Amino acid sequence: MGFKYKVADDNGIYFITTTVVNWIDVFTRKELAEVVIESLKYCQKEKGLIIYAWCLMPSHLHMMVSAEEGKNLPDIIRDFKKFTSRKITSTIKEINESREWMLNKFSFAAKIHAKSDEYKFWQDGYHPISVETNLFKEQKLDYIHNNPVEAGIVYEPEHYVYSSAINYSEGMGLIEVVYL
Repeated sequence: MGFKYKVADDNGIYFITTTVVNWIDVFTRKELAEVVIESLKYCQKEKGLIIYAWCLMPSHLHMMVSAEEGKNLPDIIRDFKKFTSRKITSTIKEINESREWMLNKFSFAAKIHAKSDEYKFWQDGYHPISVETNLFKEQKLDYIHNNPVEAGIVYEPEHYVYSSAINYSEGMGLIEVVYL
């Protein structure tokens, strides 16, 4: 029996990761990454998501987040994943994505998961880990922002457009963040 990660404190800050099924590199296309960016902005404005740090990698999304008082983080993440799953698969069809094999992978993943619709885009869960100490906070902040450097995408964290590293280096990123 596996250990299940859960959000225990509705007002707590959590390090979370959500991953595309089969670790498929979907977010190499700007149009598909923009679906995630716009959805995160919507969740901030309309659902009470507070984003402290984030990084959208080609196959997954790392964030440090919490929910506004009276809001429920698991509900926000569930709605985010449900909406982006549908929007990304429809966008793949609309933009004539040359990697149409991805839809076959997402369709197959849906067939082996009873809860899924026509496509299953995100893996189940998002592995929330409570950010309780300053050391852990700093470690995860560095991890999130250095992920594209470690992957060989950029040389400096603040050069990666799909991350809050630019915000933390006194620039203006794609998404507003609350500084830790």
